[in-house]
Amino acid sequence: MQVYSTESPGLLVLEPRVFQDERGFFLESYSRETFSRVGIDCEFVQDNHAYSRDVCVLRGFHFQLPPHAQAKLVWVTRGAVLDVVVDLRKGSPTFGKCQHVILSAANFKRMFIPRGFGHAYVTIMPDTEFLYKVDAPYRPDHECGLAWNDPDIGFDWSPALDGRMPVLSEKDRRLGFLAEFDSPFTHEEN
Repeated sequence: MQVYSTESPGLLVLEPRVFQDERGFFLESYSRETFSRVGIDCEFVQDNHAYSRDVCVLRGFHFQLPPHAQAKLVWVTRGAVLDVVVDLRKGSPTFGKCQHVILSAANFKRMFIPRGFGHAYVTIMPDTEFLYKVDAPYRPDHECGLAWNDPDIGFDWSPALDGRMPVLSEKDRRLGFLAEFDSPFTHEEN
């Protein structure tokens, strides 16, 4: 597995070793031993699977608050997304800044997102399936989020949206802004 660091400490892009031939492909999707060797020591407790029928379906920025914050391992098994995270850890050199990567069924890339990041993605192909592992169960009373178009975050979604408006859930339409959010996350926690 190839591991690529990002500008944000702890945020990693992973490329598994893929064996392909005329029959198809094989890859090791997750190995606790391999992940531990590269510094990812999470005990994942839940797997989630999301399907988006159309392009421009935008989900996020989502996260859970402590003590139920979640680290995530995310990837796409069908289609493609522009995957975006914002660092919400006070004291981090990249606090309030975004990192992004294209995740697709074709490139096999994964992203490891430590606790303390808001996570969002927009589909850039129809019929996209998005999978992720989390290290804490879903707790609706601790879920939180920030608006996808928060001017303080300032991420430019326009290349992925290609002039279209994103398809949002009602919940995502009501999310607040970073300027109003007193982050409980600190860089030292990671």
